[in-house]
Amino acid sequence: MIRGRWTYKLTAALAAVALSGAVAAMPAGAGQRHKPAPHPDPEEPITVVASGLEAPFGLSGRYQNIFVAESGSNQVVRVDPDRGPDGNATPVISDLPSPAAVARTTDGLAIVTSGADAPDADLEGTASVYWVFGDIQGPATPVADLQAYELENNPDGQLQFDPETGEPLDALSNPFGLGVAPDGRSVYVADGGANDVLHVTPDGEVTTFFVPPVVTTGVCEGRPNNDPEHAGCDPVPTGVVVGPDGRIYVSTLSAEAPGEGIVYVLDENGEILDMIGGLDSPTGVAVDDDGNIYVSEVLYGAPAEDEEPPPDFDPSTVGRIVRISSDGEQTYAAVTMPTGLLWLRGTLYASAWSTAGFLGIEGAGQVVAVHDSAFS
Repeated sequence: MIRGRWTYKLTAALAAVALSGAVAAMPAGAGQRHKPAPHPDPEEPITVVASGLEAPFGLSGRYQNIFVAESGSNQVVRVDPDRGPDGNATPVISDLPSPAAVARTTDGLAIVTSGADAPDADLEGTASVYWVFGDIQGPATPVADLQAYELENNPDGQLQFDPETGEPLDALSNPFGLGVAPDGRSVYVADGGANDVLHVTPDGEVTTFFVPPVVTTGVCEGRPNNDPEHAGCDPVPTGVVVGPDGRIYVSTLSAEAPGEGIVYVLDENGEILDMIGGLDSPTGVAVDDDGNIYVSEVLYGAPAEDEEPPPDFDPSTVGRIVRISSDGEQTYAAVTMPTGLLWLRGTLYASAWSTAGFLGIEGAGQVVAVHDSAFS
C-alpha cells in the first residue's frame, strides 16, 4: 500500500517534534497560499517556484506549464516557473478525491485519485483515473475505476481478503504515480496498493503493463505478507516515466525497507531490462536528456518508526533526491520530503514538503527547481 503505511511512519516519527513546537526551518510559505515565487535561478542550488501548497505530490509538464496534484486541497494547480511572482499555483481542476498524480498528454490532462483521504474513501470508484479533454479547465471525467480492475483481475495474485473476516488484508488499489505513455495520449499508472503498473487509455481501457516481483532480499527475506506464497516486501510502485531513450522507468517503495527500494527499467512490452537497487523508499522518478536518473526518497533521514526523535530534530532535513548517472555514480540533493519529480526544458522540478500536512504543518508544500549545483 501507499498512503497509510509510509505516511504513518513519517507522522509517527516526527509528529511529537512538530506538536511540541520544535519544528525548525519551516519554509517561508508555510500557512500562506500562493505566495509569490521567484524565477528559477540556476545560480542557486534550489529555488522555489510555487509555495503555500497542501500535500503536492505528482508533477507533469508540457511547454512552460507544470501541473501539480495538490492532494491536500483536492485539486490540480498550474504553475508557470518562468512567469515570476504573478499567477503561480493557479487552480485548474477542483473537487477531486485526493489527486495523487497528473499527466499532461498531447490532447488533455489525466489525473489519478487515490481517494485515501477523501470523506468517501471507503466507496468504490475513489481510486480512479479522470480525464480532462480539450480545455484543461475541466470538467474532469472519470474513465477508469482502478479498484474495480484490481478486484476483477488481481494482477499480483496475492490474497486480497481475510478468509475468516472478509476484510481486505491490505490496500486493494492506491495509485500514486502517472506517466505519459509513448503514444503521447494514454498513461501508465503506478498503483502502490495493487502492486502493479497499469496502462489506461482516454476511453478507459485498462490493461496490466508490469507487475514487479515481491522483494525477498535483505530485511525483506521471509517477511510475512498477505499469504505464504508471497512472503517478502510488497514492491509498491510509486512513480513511472518514459525516458528519452524510450525505456520506461518505475520506482518502487519496497514496503519502506531500508536499502531495498528499486527502480525498474523496462522495454515497451514491460520486460525488465535493468534494475537499480539500494534505494530508500523511492516515491518518484525522472530521467533527463542525458539519461541521468533522478529518484526522490521522501523518508531519507527520518527516525525509524520505533525511535523517538531527538529534541532538536529538524524535519527540514528529512528527504533527498538521488541522481544516478549512466556509469552508476550517485550524487544527492537535500530537498525536504520530495515526492513527485519532473524533467522539463532542461530543469529538474520536485514537489517538496509534500508530507508536511501529516505533521500538522499547513500550507508548507512547495514546487522547487533543483539545479546541478544542488547535487554533491
